[in-house]
Amino acid sequence: MSTATEPRRRTAVAASSRRGALTGTGTLLRFMLRRDRVRFPAWTLGLAAFMGYFVTALQQVYATPEDIRAIAPLMRGPMGALFGGPGYGMDDPRLEHLLAGLYGVYILLGAGLMSLLTVVRHTRTEEHSGRAELIRSNVVGRHAQLTAALVLTTGMNLVVVGLIGAVMTGQGFDTAGSWLFAVGVGAVGLSFAGVAATTAQLSEYPRAAAGAAGAALGGAFALRALGDMTSEHGNALSWLSPIGWAQQTAPYVLDRWWPLAISVAFAILTAALGYTLSTRRDLAAGLVPPRPGPSRAAPWLRSPLALAWRLQRAQLVGWSLALAVGGGAYGAFTGPALDVFDDAPEELLVVMGGTENITSGFLGVLALTFGVTVAVYAVLAAQTARAEEASGRAEPVLATAVSRQRWLGTHLGVVALGSLWLLLVSGLATGIGAGLSVGNGSLVGEMVLATVVFAPAVWVVLAVAALLYGVAPRAMPVVWAVVGYGLVVGFFGPLLDLPDAALWLSPFEHVGDYPSDAVSGVGLMVLTLLAVAMAAAGLRAFRRRDVLGTG
Repeated sequence: MSTATEPRRRTAVAASSRRGALTGTGTLLRFMLRRDRVRFPAWTLGLAAFMGYFVTALQQVYATPEDIRAIAPLMRGPMGALFGGPGYGMDDPRLEHLLAGLYGVYILLGAGLMSLLTVVRHTRTEEHSGRAELIRSNVVGRHAQLTAALVLTTGMNLVVVGLIGAVMTGQGFDTAGSWLFAVGVGAVGLSFAGVAATTAQLSEYPRAAAGAAGAALGGAFALRALGDMTSEHGNALSWLSPIGWAQQTAPYVLDRWWPLAISVAFAILTAALGYTLSTRRDLAAGLVPPRPGPSRAAPWLRSPLALAWRLQRAQLVGWSLALAVGGGAYGAFTGPALDVFDDAPEELLVVMGGTENITSGFLGVLALTFGVTVAVYAVLAAQTARAEEASGRAEPVLATAVSRQRWLGTHLGVVALGSLWLLLVSGLATGIGAGLSVGNGSLVGEMVLATVVFAPAVWVVLAVAALLYGVAPRAMPVVWAVVGYGLVVGFFGPLLDLPDAALWLSPFEHVGDYPSDAVSGVGLMVLTLLAVAMAAAGLRAFRRRDVLGTG
């Protein structure tokens, strides 16, 4: 009798163990929703708003079918394949084809970034801060936290799908194609949620986990781009990318849903891998052990400036390589782009300063692109100081003879110089690529100057972050509104005919429109003084508040 009941007992124990591993998932999910009460709507509504903005802006740029057909050669060429997609529907293009085939890729990237950051934030970051240990000391299963994070991320993607689908169908676009595109966005988000569930198990540091997942996102974009560039409608490389799976659904053209089954399978497999790997490590540890450091710090690490540089070094190297590659790629397609822009609609040429000198206008747009991109670096790098404070590592440093102003000031100084370096690298790489593309070596110097002059604008963004950090660290994410506003005004302001007061609120509008126009020396001086004043105010505010009291 005991022999007969033994298998039943083992089955019951195994079922109980599985249920126990998820104990507390609902409670943790409610807690995560409470913590993300701002991030959740910011991400979901933000992505939907960008999609709606693309629709509105493109309706003004491409007002007639002739305008849309004029841009079709660019979409069918290698440049369109690189930055847009496989070019479905470009034989007889409509506005929805441009939205899904060119601008849609940026919504896909946004969904992937939203998902990977959310998963890392609620898993690896919680373990690194020590909060997960406190939670796990209660009645909480081993897989509850990862499960709650994945459920939350799935919910965010479902909301994004609903909002984008409503935006597209609300504009009168085909219902099937609109919802297919929207579901493709959600599928990309789920794919990189699974990727982040895996990378969160590898390293004990949140930045490394997010960086690995971000590298996978960049690799997916690169694979898709190489595949689409080398073959019409993509080749095998395109089918190795989660972004490629979404684009191969060909919304508004083929309307095929089956590629999304690959995305769902990939998301399930990567999430399952994350669960499996989590059982093979200790809490707060990673499967890849950290490299043991020397028993004594190097002599050059004896100053706050050296410490700030050491903390920023890896990030700066990664950004330098990425911008060098991206700049070279953008510059290399200058020649083909200029050929297409000869027949582009006048509304599109307004963004590049008109038709007098399309080459200078195109390079100016590239310079603005890198200016905004480096501003993103500045914000992310500035958050290192907050991370050091929140983790408690800043307190031992400030307990020495290092003043608060010196500690924060060195961080800001390293980021400011790093931003200038990145602008130089991106301008040099783009200038070399453009010079080789059109056979004009003078473009190297023009492009370097065109990007470097954005340094004061980037410093203003950095100073806003420093001021928010000094006054109210929890409000630091507000600085992203400055970056987003500068992006929208820079690229769509001329199309929307915004008033001067609205344009001047963006720091990127005060540097001049070089190389189409002269550099604004007065604007650069005012921006620099404004950045210094706000940074000084941030330093004074940081000196007066508690180190961890409001962090």
